[in-house]
Amino acid sequence: MTGLLLIDKESGWTSQDAVSKLRGILHERRIGHAGTLDPMATGLLLVLVGRATRAASYAEATEKQYFCALRPGIVTDTQDITGRILSESALRPTAEEVQAVLPRFTGEITQLPPMYSAIKVNGQKLYDIARRGGEVERKTRTITVHSIEYCGESGGDHLLRIRCSKGTYIRTLCHDIGAALGCGAAMASLRRERCGHFSVADACRVSEAESGRLLPPDTLFADKKELILSEKQERLCRVGNSFAAEGEEGEYRFYAPSGEFLAYGSICAGQGRTIKSFFEV
Repeated sequence: MTGLLLIDKESGWTSQDAVSKLRGILHERRIGHAGTLDPMATGLLLVLVGRATRAASYAEATEKQYFCALRPGIVTDTQDITGRILSESALRPTAEEVQAVLPRFTGEITQLPPMYSAIKVNGQKLYDIARRGGEVERKTRTITVHSIEYCGESGGDHLLRIRCSKGTYIRTLCHDIGAALGCGAAMASLRRERCGHFSVADACRVSEAESGRLLPPDTLFADKKELILSEKQERLCRVGNSFAAEGEEGEYRFYAPSGEFLAYGSICAGQGRTIKSFFEV
């Protein structure tokens, strides 16, 4: 069993909880996910099954889209409403005031990762340190926020749709927007709507996974050019050797003459090379 499963993760579960349940449902141990979602978050989780787990780093690198609620007036230690309140403010920004600061948070910006995150420092996950009451120095990260769309208000929360690069912490974005507004803010809800060209509209719940559609692993590389290999090229590809190949330089999906997806690879200086193979060995 090899492929990609689009899961609509439920609130209250960690991403690893979803993977553990799927191992039992699908009777497959080789299952992983690309792009962690916080327990309070819902939405699209890319689950990789079998040999497709080899593509985890490529799946994680895709652009993401989120829908979130920003709650003004509170600052918490987790930067979302599940955390301990550190400060409160009676100030409540208007929709116009929120929209006015959003351009500051688009484009290439830096973020300081929150203590409640899975980033490791000296071999320890930050959230483990934070739960013990500790705090360590973190390095800022450069991320890209492609767009922030203001989507209105609901119960005092401001609703935002955000397109961003890998590694963006939406709760940190909410926290920083709150600081810019002068009242503080925390993330009240989060839903991941898209990962690359995959949409949560096509996802199923974990409980529906047995009857869900397993997508072939080459769908992860749908934006790459396709190259059907000759029998000789296929033999060389299967043993990990490079091979003579015509075509523009760049990244490719390599297929056997039978149509079987063999590998994600590249052509450079007339040589085809495998980057990651996906055929069963």
